[in-house]
Amino acid sequence: MSRDLRPPVDILHYEIVQEQASALGRMGRALEQALAQLREFDATHALPETPAEMQPARRKLVMAAGHALWMLVVQREATGLRDSRHIMRTYNVPAEVQLCMGMAPPPSKPSSR
Repeated sequence: MSRDLRPPVDILHYEIVQEQASALGRMGRALEQALAQLREFDATHALPETPAEMQPARRKLVMAAGHALWMLVVQREATGLRDSRHIMRTYNVPAEVQLCMGMAPPPSKPSSR
């Protein structure tokens, strides 16, 4: 029977660091997915200007990517990684996504009966 001789606080610290790393990975994958959906939308609708009827759909994708970016930045800052320029370069985050980072999506309208 194996017995861990480390102090309990060290074991707890190790588990916390593991969870932080796992959360960073999840947040990074969520940002990658949101940016991929935005890029796919832009590639599918490759026009000099987005038609008016497509703007709400695109805006929703930009907001989703901004939220995913915000979540990753906050998680990184919680682990002590304060410089987010690395994220912007690594994930090639568009300026419009950076500008809406942290903005909460508008509340959904209550359905009328």
